[in-house]
Amino acid sequence: MYNDPRSHGLWEKTAPPPPQTRALEGDVTTDVVIVGGGFTGLSAALHLAERGIKCIVLEGKEIGFGGAGRNVGLINGGMWVMPKELPNVLGPVYGDRLLDLLGNAPFLVREIIEKHEIACELEKNGTLHCAVGESGLTEIRERCDQWAARGAPVRILSAEETARRVGTSGYTGALLDERAGTLQPLAYVRGLANAALKAGAIIHTASPVHATEQNGEGWTVRTDRGSVSAGWIIVATEAYSQGPWKIIREEQVYLPYFNFATRPLGDNLAKSVLPGREGCWDTKEILSSFRMDKAGRLVFGSVGALRNTGASVHRAWAKRSLKRLFPQLGDVEFECEWYGQIGMTDNAVPRFHRFAKNVVGFCGYNGRGIAPGTTFGKTLAAHVAGEISESDLPLPVSEPKAQSLRALKEAYYEAGAQVAHFAGERFR
Repeated sequence: MYNDPRSHGLWEKTAPPPPQTRALEGDVTTDVVIVGGGFTGLSAALHLAERGIKCIVLEGKEIGFGGAGRNVGLINGGMWVMPKELPNVLGPVYGDRLLDLLGNAPFLVREIIEKHEIACELEKNGTLHCAVGESGLTEIRERCDQWAARGAPVRILSAEETARRVGTSGYTGALLDERAGTLQPLAYVRGLANAALKAGAIIHTASPVHATEQNGEGWTVRTDRGSVSAGWIIVATEAYSQGPWKIIREEQVYLPYFNFATRPLGDNLAKSVLPGREGCWDTKEILSSFRMDKAGRLVFGSVGALRNTGASVHRAWAKRSLKRLFPQLGDVEFECEWYGQIGMTDNAVPRFHRFAKNVVGFCGYNGRGIAPGTTFGKTLAAHVAGEISESDLPLPVSEPKAQSLRALKEAYYEAGAQVAHFAGERFR
């Protein structure tokens, strides 16, 4: 994508081609204009079109250009915040609503994939939150207890069961979440685009929005070569926001995250490393994640940016870590490498913004874009259709506000990840 193999890596290499789209030209009118062609925007488009509501998606670059095409591909339920903490942050009403919505969000992803026959390497065997040491085990036990109290299909695996499922003895246990799974994220978002188009939505790529203006009871958004007038605007630009809604970018701190993909491991090794194809991540402060793709490539990632000195530092660390975790692999070679930016809010909780009358959007997914993005897109479609009032949404209205010391925090995270990976060991 854009001749940059480090932007979308393996996903660009193995995803089905995107649907044929073109830039907006001329002035058009519709019911709803959606700005952003990622999980949220395309889910909103699909669910609006299925209701017979006319909508146009304006994507500034390409479908899945932002976080949708760069991430690990874990379909997780909930957020980073512990379940019991969300009601403390949001209040009991919104806290419970958000937990219910996002706890079940992976099931919506599965439903859409199966209904629209999206070829995206869906795996439904769950995810494993792997405990590092006794402190990690304490953490996952607490998380498990809190989700289990809400009826979620979660359980703690022993160190022995974890070793059998993962292929390493490096963990003291794991939290198995049977709601969760993995997929090929760029293939999924392109599949959402195809489904939305088939349902009647219109998608324009290479059409960044530069300006908006109120037009009677509705709005007009302007691009380089055209405009769209509509009664509603759904803002689905998330952490890569620019233009009229750059405040969404400014209220989030970028946390860089990279991934490396090995060559396909072959049948013998694939039987010992994640034979059930669960997606994994660990409990370390600078966490690592790993999973398999359909062809048997091991995808391994952590915090950091593959640029400047970071490229060589993180690559060397990844090779050392894989050799320590999975000695049966020997000296691995990487087929692809890429990185992106996770947008982090100041309390690790997403936001709902009403930017103006009939201009709305969710943002702040904190590294969990697939299931929340899909679900929030459906929720926005229902809200715009008049089926869900603003007071019944899963989040309260909040005013977007730029985070203080954002640039300093981002530099700290990028440099800190390099220092940790240069000097540190994977297990303490």
